[in-house]
Amino acid sequence: MTIAQEEIFGPVLSVIPFDDEDDAIRIANDSMYGLAGNVMSGSLEHSLAVARRIRAGFIGVQGAAPYGADTPFGGYKASGVGRQNGVAGFDQYTEIKSVGYPAG
Repeated sequence: MTIAQEEIFGPVLSVIPFDDEDDAIRIANDSMYGLAGNVMSGSLEHSLAVARRIRAGFIGVQGAAPYGADTPFGGYKASGVGRQNGVAGFDQYTEIKSVGYPAG
């Protein structure tokens, strides 16, 4: 299904039938992209368990959007490898240097 394979920018809500939870996760992960998604279920614990299995960098649970200046934002796969915001967002602007010196 094309809409499940492309990185669609919206607002867009796609409703795709699935056989069971594993099939739903397979559909969600069967894309070269992985920017964002949202998981809704009857319980917070179940939604969190499903969210952990989805290969996307930004997952909302029960309709919430995990966004704040201290929350890293970025995608997986072809949706990007960098992060904005939070400590992870500063990493791309820093350089680490190791300096060796004689002991004593």
